[in-house]
Amino acid sequence: MQFRHRNCVNVLYHSENFLVVSKPYDMYINSNNPEKKDTLQSELKKILPNLANPSLFHEFHFVHRLDYATSGVICIALNKKAARAASNAFEIRTAKKFYLALLHGHINEPYVVIDKAIGIDIREKMGNHKMCVSDNGFCEKPRKSCTILVVLEHGFRNGKPATKVLLCPETGRRHQLRVHCSYIGHTVIGDYTYSERKDVEPYRTFLHSLRLILNNDVENLDVKSIDPFQASDPRNQWLPTNIARVLDDRIFFDVYNLMQ
Repeated sequence: MQFRHRNCVNVLYHSENFLVVSKPYDMYINSNNPEKKDTLQSELKKILPNLANPSLFHEFHFVHRLDYATSGVICIALNKKAARAASNAFEIRTAKKFYLALLHGHINEPYVVIDKAIGIDIREKMGNHKMCVSDNGFCEKPRKSCTILVVLEHGFRNGKPATKVLLCPETGRRHQLRVHCSYIGHTVIGDYTYSERKDVEPYRTFLHSLRLILNNDVENLDVKSIDPFQASDPRNQWLPTNIARVLDDRIFFDVYNLMQ
């Protein structure tokens, strides 16, 4: 059962162990600045004040992260046991995350496996924590990173060639999906940072956390959100001209096979 609130934080699932919500785009998870009120933490406290834990620095157990610009599924643990179990699932990589994105240009292959280490861009260590691939001469401490990309639709966004894709990160590096898409020459539309600060026209960054499968020792979760990048929403300016794959169970099965 899904509840929609006027502040756009959509509750997707709620049990005694976990709360799963869909985070709006352009929203921080939390902040060390107590004056900053436009965070997911502050919105959750408004919606479900009884779940806030004053003994926690940020009042909630956020067991994984989403970038400020990224919307979609995010999980919050509601007790210590659930928090440990969920964190462990991410550490041993049994958790599976799937994202939707609109990318610049047309990708001709049905799928791409992007296996390229990612590290810190030392030029921006003190700035927005920009990352880069290991080929970059400014890359520090690169770590193995792998992303599966499956093409869903080809079309045009605001009159320019674009491709809708399903992305699955096998690893969980900072900015991994954005860095890997940029690396193959198909930057996420609206990604200011990895377009060298040029892509400023779109109303948002077109990256969305679609589905989270979180099997753990406390409670197994499999939660999906809706696709926000549909042609029916005029803000997206998205016109698909060719459908390569549909979002059915088979496509997720194929991603699992590509991970082998």
